[in-house]
Amino acid sequence: MKNYRERLKDAETIVIKVGTSTITYETGKLNLGHLEKLAFVISDIRNLGKKVVLVTSGAIGVGVNKLGLKEKPGVMSEKQAAAAIGQCELMHIYNKMFSKYGYVVGQILLTREEIDFEERRNNVINTFSKLLEYNAIPVVNENDSIAVEEIEFGDNDTLSAIVSKLIGADLLIILSDIDGLYSADPRTDPEAKLIPVVEEINDEVEKSAGGAGSGRGTGGMVTKLMAARIATQAGTDVVVANGGNPCIIQDIISGQDSGTLFVAQPSS
Repeated sequence: MKNYRERLKDAETIVIKVGTSTITYETGKLNLGHLEKLAFVISDIRNLGKKVVLVTSGAIGVGVNKLGLKEKPGVMSEKQAAAAIGQCELMHIYNKMFSKYGYVVGQILLTREEIDFEERRNNVINTFSKLLEYNAIPVVNENDSIAVEEIEFGDNDTLSAIVSKLIGADLLIILSDIDGLYSADPRTDPEAKLIPVVEEINDEVEKSAGGAGSGRGTGGMVTKLMAARIATQAGTDVVVANGGNPCIIQDIISGQDSGTLFVAQPSS
């Protein structure tokens, strides 16, 4: 098998997606230790001269906690209000933590309209380009406060793949509470084994995907496969790994066997 991991060392433009379970505790409160490590690791990667975009989940969950609600609301207007409050809190924390390492952050909130309409899409691409040129770190989330459907993008796994495609990223790293793709559901099958490399997402690979993971997020392995398909077909390598320790990002870009690597498909 080819050593696809080796080429990850040369990735120049990297999109990193963090799930709700990576940046919050079971209580719903922010995991400041993880966020601190995340800011440190991304800043260190930027110091190498690489361009990094951060796609973050967690706005609704953080907003729910900030409002003192006992559970995630089911009514759309309540979700949107929680997202508006949570997004402010998230950006405040990201700005504070990245500034410790000399980097500024720029917020980009997206809906389908920004992607589906050419003029808006081009504006988004230009904004990403200019932020990266300014050595800023774009922090991306779906604009949940105005989105009329939670399934606008489906989840931030899909959003991260679309962002990767928009900016022509070399590598997409999806961090969650899932270690990667297994041969079967590891929660029910003790014989399940982690698959280190997937050269092509076919029917057999799709059958290996289980259901949703953490109850705090919206995505499971199925959505990550969908995201991997979008990104790899656009020429981006994708790694799905456990974000329990954000330092795994450094392992991935140094070519170590962490998580599952979905190999970028050659352009037709």
